[in-house]
Amino acid sequence: MKKAKLFSFGAVAMASALLLGACGNSNKTDESKAGSSAAGEKIATAALITDTGGVDDRSFNQSAWEGLQAWGKANGVSEGTDGFKYFQSQNESDYIPNIDQALNAGFTTIFGIGYKLQPAIADQSASNPEINFVIVDDVVEGDNVASATFKDNEAAYLAGVAAAYSTESNKVGFIGGVKGEVIDRFEAGFVAGVEAGAKELGKEVTVNVQYAGDFSAPDKGRSIAQGMYGQGADIVYHASGATGNGVFQEAKSINETGDKRVWVIGVDRDQSDEGGFTLKGEEGNFTLTSTTKGVGTVVQDLAQKAVEGAFPGGEHVVYGLKEEGVGLTDGQLSTEALDAVKKAQAAIIAGEIEVPETPAN
Repeated sequence: MKKAKLFSFGAVAMASALLLGACGNSNKTDESKAGSSAAGEKIATAALITDTGGVDDRSFNQSAWEGLQAWGKANGVSEGTDGFKYFQSQNESDYIPNIDQALNAGFTTIFGIGYKLQPAIADQSASNPEINFVIVDDVVEGDNVASATFKDNEAAYLAGVAAAYSTESNKVGFIGGVKGEVIDRFEAGFVAGVEAGAKELGKEVTVNVQYAGDFSAPDKGRSIAQGMYGQGADIVYHASGATGNGVFQEAKSINETGDKRVWVIGVDRDQSDEGGFTLKGEEGNFTLTSTTKGVGTVVQDLAQKAVEGAFPGGEHVVYGLKEEGVGLTDGQLSTEALDAVKKAQAAIIAGEIEVPETPAN
């Protein structure tokens, strides 16, 4: 595989706009394996294989699906075998059968969403060299595979700084889905950010780290969050896919009792819509902020590159703060917290802060 490249989403957006304008003229895809746009041109088709979280996880997979839908709309193609489609994985044993279904349906670009699909993408891409494959959040060697990873630790560091500046109890929590290389980055960055923010403020903030062992278990997420809030944490950051829905459920329940105010830090996309609650007839929001991850933009961009015959097979594309591939929303952060976040972001981009990728313990 070729050396990893750093792509800017600003450049991605501009390139996509230019590519869309030229779509009808430059396509040379085999018509037997192409869909038809509204204008009648033949274009490459794209399929998305979810992990177990599914396209309605309000997080990672949903962002990917929204990106593919945006690509379809921009190209004038519809959901289905002539355009784009997702294949839902209920468990890990569904990955290869779902890829087989996509192949049998004639899709020419297939996305594996999440590191858990790495073995399946590696296996199927080797057996189908004429098909474009994409693995998100891991790396697969192969001239027909584009690998996209993110510097999640950088965004998580900003979330940690925000938590340190926002906590009143000086106790915060981190809930991971399944422990592994990807979620390690979230944990390591968050803990480092909390420590840095607390040091700037001259106080001590403790971080309670726990894992659900699942990305699609809201009940486990809620149970863990209940324990963290019950032990005094007033902010919980989750990196757990659909499991995080349970964290929001618990926070909503606590906030609507009026006994105390607790917060959630969302992941992968702006999850402020999940934080709405009502207390004594007044509406509020407990999503403190969210770390963002441009999964949808990556899916849209790589699907379009396949249309234009510029698919980056064999490339490992890396997106961080500098490339605008990850980030942090303003959310409900105070001016003081926002200023601290912006300062930390500038230092990371300048190389003055090196954010760890693995937890200290």
